Amino acid sequence: MLGVWANAVAIIAGGLLGCLLRGGIKEKLRDTINYGLALCVMIIGVSGALKTDDTLVMIVSVIVGSVIGEWLRIEDGITRLGDWAQSKLAKGDTGFSAGFVSASLLFCVGAMAVVGALEAGLQNKPDTLLAKSALDGVFSIILASTYGPGVIFSAVPVLIYQGAIALLAGVLSPLLTDALITEMSAVGSLLIVAIGINSMECLKSRIRVGNMLPAILIPCVYLPVAELLKGLF
Repeated sequence: MLGVWANAVAIIAGGLLGCLLRGGIKEKLRDTINYGLALCVMIIGVSGALKTDDTLVMIVSVIVGSVIGEWLRIEDGITRLGDWAQSKLAKGDTGFSAGFVSASLLFCVGAMAVVGALEAGLQNKPDTLLAKSALDGVFSIILASTYGPGVIFSAVPVLIYQGAIALLAGVLSPLLTDALITEMSAVGSLLIVAIGINSMECLKSRIRVGNMLPAILIPCVYLPVAELLKGLF
C-alpha cells in the first residue's frame, strides 16, 4: 500500500505548493500554463486510447456507459460533493469544486491507477504508483495554481479508489485479463482526452466526463459476452 499512500501525499504536497503559487502567477501566464497542461493531458489520453485492439469495444463502452452515467447523474453527485467540501472548507472560492472534480477524474481515470493498484495489492510492488505519484504531483501544482485548494482534496477519492483496488486485487486479478485491462485503459484514456478538452474551454458546454465513468467498466461485460457469442456461432 506504500504506492497508494505515496500517490495521495504527492497530490496533497503538489496541491499545497500550487496554492502558494496561485496568487503570484499573473492571469495571462496562468491561462497559458493551463492551456499547455490541457494539451499535455490530451496527448496522454490520445496515446492511451490508441492502444485499443478493438475500436468497437470503445464505441459501445462510451455509448452504454454514458447512458448509464446520465441516468445515475454521477457528475452531479461528484459536483455536489465538491460543493459541500467548498461550503465547509473554502467559502467564496469559486474554483474549489471545479478543481476537485477535474483533479479527481484526472488522477483516478487511466491505466496507471488500475495497473499500479493491482501491482501494489498482488505483489506489494509500488513502482508504477510511485511513477504516477511524481506525475500527479506535478499536475497538482499546476492545477492548484489555477483552481486552488479543491485539487488537494482530490487525494481522498484517489486514496479510496486505488486503495480499494489494491485491497481487492486478489479477487479481481483472475478476472482482469491483459485484453480486458487494455480495453478498460483505452476507454479511460479517451475520458482523459475529454478532461483536456474541458480544460481548454473550447466548447459551449462542458463534457460531462463524470457521467461517462461507467464506460470504463463496460468492457468487463462486453468482452466475455463477445467471447461467448464467438463460441456459439
